[in-house]
Amino acid sequence: MQKYNIQPDENGFFGEFGGIFVDDNLKKEFLKIADEFLKLKDDKAFNTELDYLLKNFAGRPSPIFHCKNLSREYGCEIYLKREDLNHTGAHKINHSLGEALLAKHMRKTKIIAETGAGQHGVAVATAAALTGLKCDIYMGEVDAKKEEPNVQRMKILGANIIIAKSGQRTLKEAVDEAFRAYLNEYETATYAIGSVVGPHPYPMIVEHFQSIIGKEARKQFLEQTNTLPDYVIACMGGGSNAIGIFDGFLEDENVNIIGVEPLGKGEALGQNAASMAYGKIGILHGFKSYVLQNEDGTPSNAYSVASGLDYPGVGPKHCYLKDIKRVQYVTADDNTAIDAFYELSKKEGIIPALESSHAVGYALKLSKKLDNGSKILINLSGRGDKDINYILKNYGRI
Repeated sequence: MQKYNIQPDENGFFGEFGGIFVDDNLKKEFLKIADEFLKLKDDKAFNTELDYLLKNFAGRPSPIFHCKNLSREYGCEIYLKREDLNHTGAHKINHSLGEALLAKHMRKTKIIAETGAGQHGVAVATAAALTGLKCDIYMGEVDAKKEEPNVQRMKILGANIIIAKSGQRTLKEAVDEAFRAYLNEYETATYAIGSVVGPHPYPMIVEHFQSIIGKEARKQFLEQTNTLPDYVIACMGGGSNAIGIFDGFLEDENVNIIGVEPLGKGEALGQNAASMAYGKIGILHGFKSYVLQNEDGTPSNAYSVASGLDYPGVGPKHCYLKDIKRVQYVTADDNTAIDAFYELSKKEGIIPALESSHAVGYALKLSKKLDNGSKILINLSGRGDKDINYILKNYGRI
């Protein structure tokens, strides 16, 4: 029987995807991080400390909620894994706490990170404040204006915010500038990446800390329903929330698993951030994955109404799961996400993040095609506080 929930080989590859495509000095540092992580991930004292923080600081376990109103309307039984209820409002706190503790164990004094929608930035700034680390957060100028509430939160938490003003001024440029800064400070700082992307060992590290979502969700769903879901659905940018919940169900072959990428304004290059749908194999930010590319092979611009999804690449394990056909990767456009944002808010009293709204929107459309009573579990990766001002200004429908 095929094993789906694999870990990378010693060179950081999931099949042909992943790896470490960086200069030698940085590669040596990344391998040190990998060695330290592999020691700590099974260390009793480390996990006791992390488990304490996840429970008493972050508020885990996050519950599963049955959306009875939507279920009646759409015919399927719709459930949400409520990562929006975590401290800081998203799944990002899971890996941020783990990465901060890893940095402390490595005697680093600063965390350098990038952020798109700001949820990773807020979570890293929160973890840095808690553990006494300095914190530099890089954010694209477009995203910073769009997600002003999160910029203010990061500042209140003590983070130093550096605005990326080059190129498209979004997530890719924030990653570019954060990596350049880290090159000059890697002896005293650590890089806390915001998704299951980047050079090895980052996809492995972030996946490990996010896998708690799937472990909890599988157990909780069985307890509530005495069965497993028919479908597990999550939104896709780099893919951290998705891999987190997918890990809990990959070996359950009767569970259909779907990752929802942002189609944005359409299929044309630069109008979406659907790397799986329209990308080609290439190297981006030190790892091999499906990448949205211009004709000359350089990474193209990416776009999504959700700042946390507008990245031109995707995590290497997702690429592997696509190629072996264990996970289906689909798309949802801006309008689908906006409609779902309002639908979930008004029908269930839950305001979702624009990122999560892509998964909700696809699930609602899918439910109309399924047999009545089919069970759908959606990973609600974050809450929509950060998006309210932007949505009301640009898509107000109250």
